[in-house]
Order: sequence, then C-alpha cells, then structure tokens
Amino acid sequence: MSNQSSELDEVGPIDYVVVEFPGSRMTGEGMPVLVDLVDRGIIRILDLTFITKAEDGTVSGIELADVTGDGELDLTFFEGVSSGLIGEDDVAEAGALLAPGDSAAVLLYENLWAAPLVKALRHAGARMIASGRIPVEDVVAALNALEASV
Repeated sequence: MSNQSSELDEVGPIDYVVVEFPGSRMTGEGMPVLVDLVDRGIIRILDLTFITKAEDGTVSGIELADVTGDGELDLTFFEGVSSGLIGEDDVAEAGALLAPGDSAAVLLYENLWAAPLVKALRHAGARMIASGRIPVEDVVAALNALEASV
C-alpha cells in the first residue's frame, strides 16, 4: 500500500462552512461549542478564518484575538489554526456572499468521528462516489410537507 493510501485511511471527511454575521455582530456564543467539539475529538479544525466586507466591497481578514473590536472577546484559542488550505480565492468567494458591513467565519474541519468508518470501508474496497449537504431549511420544509399530507 502506498504512503498516500495509508494517510487517506486515517482522515475523516473534510467539510467547510461559511457563517455570516449580519452587521458584523459577533458575540462569540458559538465558540465554546466549537471548542467542545474539538475537545471531544468529534472534529479537528483545519482552518478558521474571519473576514469582513467593507462598505466599498473590500474583503479583508479580521484578527482572531478580538473580532468584535471591543476588547472583550478573546479567541486566542483559535489563533494560528491554519493548514493553509483556505486560500485567497476561497476568501474572495466567501466575501462575495457577504453584504457590505457584514462579517463571516470560514471554517474548514475534519470529521474525526467518521474516520474509523471511512477507514473500514476503504479497506473493504468501497469508494466515496458522491457527497453533499442538504440545507436544514429544505429538510424542515420536506418534513412539514410530509406531515401535512398525512
């Protein structure tokens, strides 16, 4: 088995999310949950980048230590979390989704919980041939439609 195949055996699925903060209102309420997911070995953060879009449309990064600018929110736990996989093109693409004056967190993470399953399936000769994510709103709408039809 090649070294690359061996490395793939140990890696869970990689996902990303872009979370928008309208009006750049970042309270940090979700950060303890994110830390808990990491501490429990459910995910591994590969990259975490905060961006903001100025009124003139310019997209730039925000320092993690104080994303609110009020001196109170300390995110130094996440400082230096960067694999280099999120590049300038990714930041620009995420920034294009933002309205002027809004900010976002771009999170790239590995699903550690799935790594043993993926390893077992690969060893059995299985291959991932598709992957995707269904928006929660679509699931709720489908479930409501099913419930209404009963």
